[in-house]
Amino acid sequence: MSLEESHFIALADPLLERLAEAIEDGRDDADAELEGGVLTVTLDSGGTYVINKQTPNREIWLASPKSGAHHFVWRDERWISTRDPALALLPLLSAELGVPLP
Repeated sequence: MSLEESHFIALADPLLERLAEAIEDGRDDADAELEGGVLTVTLDSGGTYVINKQTPNREIWLASPKSGAHHFVWRDERWISTRDPALALLPLLSAELGVPLP
């Protein structure tokens, strides 16, 4: 069952804000810029992450320089991969970026 748009936005917007803050606080070599529902994380080493909300699909999309492209849906109180239900957004990002995430 798909989320209502308002519920999706209420989950996705604060998530992106918390991620931006946690990454900025946790890494001296990262610049996290949130604009228009798109979080771009640029690492001094040259890698760039793009995390954005896809409201029509009710998904969070991730483009990672380490693990590639992923789509996540809200299920069981977590953002879970649409391809691999064992993969969740926050643990994946936390492991790749080396910072604890909310």
